[in-house]
Amino acid sequence: MFQLLFVLFIIIPVIEIAVIMQVGALLGIWPTIAIVILTAWLGAKYVRQQGLVTLQSVQTKMAQGEMPSEEIVTGLMLLVAGVLLVTPGFVTDIFGLSLLVPSVRNAIANKVQQHIKVNQFGAGAAFHHGASGNVYQHENTSGPFTSSRTSANDPLSHHQGETLEGEFKRKD
Repeated sequence: MFQLLFVLFIIIPVIEIAVIMQVGALLGIWPTIAIVILTAWLGAKYVRQQGLVTLQSVQTKMAQGEMPSEEIVTGLMLLVAGVLLVTPGFVTDIFGLSLLVPSVRNAIANKVQQHIKVNQFGAGAAFHHGASGNVYQHENTSGPFTSSRTSANDPLSHHQGETLEGEFKRKD
């Protein structure tokens, strides 16, 4: 974690300063400042535009009863793109602008989703995605909160447990 913070707060600003100095020496101070401000303004505009489209897609999927997992990942990447674009500098602007390209976002989202563990209890099945890409499925016919796994070959058998029963009263 320390190495990541070191890169984020020390190495990246040093690279940004060096690039801004080189561009400033090549173009001059005012064109360099204008480019930095213009990229921040355009980036914020496009992030807002794509964010609203993503929000509408989330609302549509939720109204249809679907889980908007792709839209959530897209929204997070747009948030990162916005932060990168508002941060002064050319290197962060390049990374931020690349996150605004849908094909780049889709490629990153696919890589992220390969490492996500998904449980679908409402459907009566559990799906576990491993880093190796293997998918294990186990049908749960007795209900979403009970454990009926008895097979020694079941890769998910280490999740066995007891069903807890009880009563509750709602106090509003």
